[in-house]
Amino acid sequence: MVEDRVSDGKRIAQLLSSELSGRDRGTLGDVTVVDADPDAEPSPEGTVAYGIAYRDERVATVRIYPDAATISVDLAAETVTAAVRGPDLRVVDETDLRIESGAAVKRAVDALVAGLADSE
Repeated sequence: MVEDRVSDGKRIAQLLSSELSGRDRGTLGDVTVVDADPDAEPSPEGTVAYGIAYRDERVATVRIYPDAATISVDLAAETVTAAVRGPDLRVVDETDLRIESGAAVKRAVDALVAGLADSE
């Protein structure tokens, strides 16, 4: 049987990383994944998997949990969190985006891009 919903935190973080580094135009052209830990394993407390840099400045940290990934935003957090839309994506602790499925990754990236554009 095929699972129709990706809800593993490590896999969600991998999808997010691919989405962030797979584009070379627009705002995402200046985004890089930094300090990646390929051995990071999900934990209930959240394990740092990697950072997100924009124009060589670290702007966020991605943590993995057994059932989700989070993006802790350091830059334009209000704009990022205001752009959160749709299921399986929510704001936690004012600056963290909790991504609870692979389907929510693109919307998380859209929210992050809104914050990066606002910070310019």
